[in-house]
Amino acid sequence: MSLFAVIKTGGKQYLVEKGDILRIEKIEEKVGKKILFKEILLCFDDKKKKVEIGKPHLKIQVEAEVLAQDKAKKIKIIKYKPKTRYHRTQGHRQPYTEIKILSIGLEKKSVVSSKKPTTIKKTEK
Repeated sequence: MSLFAVIKTGGKQYLVEKGDILRIEKIEEKVGKKILFKEILLCFDDKKKKVEIGKPHLKIQVEAEVLAQDKAKKIKIIKYKPKTRYHRTQGHRQPYTEIKILSIGLEKKSVVSSKKPTTIKKTEK
């Protein structure tokens, strides 16, 4: 039984499964580093018996590894107006991060110490 999740990153949403390799908007991380996505909008299994919908996010995290930092193929932007001798050519290469999904699982709880929080008293002048 495999889990699917819908993650949100870079203003876009992606449907991911363990082992998927996908290109997302550029994230400033080094190649080989592991990253966690915490904005999970939806999670379900392959038989769709267990479906969880976030309101707005779930308490699940998706772990991924950065495979590459690169730029996409160049696209050409051409502006042209007839009879006015106006033409401009411009190129663009969109940067992206290629990642591999390692796991989809529950969010790890941080260990909270049993000590009471200390308060700082303000001294009056």
